[in-house]
Amino acid sequence: MAWHFALMIDPADSGDSRNDFAATFTEVDPAAPALTVGELSTQRGDGIFESIGVVDGHAQEVEAHLSRLAHSAGLCDLPHPHLEQWRQAVALAAAACGAGEAVIKLILSRGIEHGPTPTAWVTAAPAADFSAARTRGIRVVTLDRGYALDTPARAPWLLLGAKTLSYAVNMAALREAHRRGADDAIFTTSDAFVLEAPTASLILRRGTTFVTPAPNAGILHGTTQLSLFEHLEARGFETAYETIPVSELHTADAAWLLSSVRLAAPITAIDERELEMDAALTASMNDYLLSPRD
Repeated sequence: MAWHFALMIDPADSGDSRNDFAATFTEVDPAAPALTVGELSTQRGDGIFESIGVVDGHAQEVEAHLSRLAHSAGLCDLPHPHLEQWRQAVALAAAACGAGEAVIKLILSRGIEHGPTPTAWVTAAPAADFSAARTRGIRVVTLDRGYALDTPARAPWLLLGAKTLSYAVNMAALREAHRRGADDAIFTTSDAFVLEAPTASLILRRGTTFVTPAPNAGILHGTTQLSLFEHLEARGFETAYETIPVSELHTADAAWLLSSVRLAAPITAIDERELEMDAALTASMNDYLLSPRD
């Protein structure tokens, strides 16, 4: 991914009353060094992030992403981000994106070890071409995430509901999926319940009802999934959040992985068991997800 815009942010206190935060932004060369060797985001993955899809210069679901950024900050004991400051930074990044699909990343780290303030920055880059995944679908495998359904409630210090920079496990899961001849993975609990994908939400269709795993096991509340559920409800479909046993994956009428940049990727096989793909419905979903959404 070739970054074409980068903006360092001097984080404002959440109670800062100013309306214009331009003085807190410094645009930098995205190809030049910008972080110090003591930066905890690189040393320990100690920070949080969001990835925002951009279509023709319009940043999608900004408020939902900022709300999740604030939620992650709270879980990680990071200072509450000043949402208006981040909103203005996103607007600058979106303006630099131009036509086509792009991705904006928001990063808030604990900063330099023993330093006084967090480190914050925003980047923008063209998105990868996900047209094949959206139209031809993806094959997935299930992978044990290594904890039980009730673990997040019993051990909140594991930060399982925060979108942290510590993505080594997620990337390892994707490599394992590729080793098994699949495109992606679906995490499961050690007591056989469905979670999410390493970088996406999961939805299943049962007749006219669309279901996603309930966010009670360290699952990130997907911004794209929330938006799509609103769209589906407006079309007369029912939606639900459920605790889903792994055994029910293979009985679904259809399934998708959803993310802010790849959008809706239909699942064509789970653990080498074929699953029917609804091409027309998938195209309708992606038409909606590619439309301007606030």
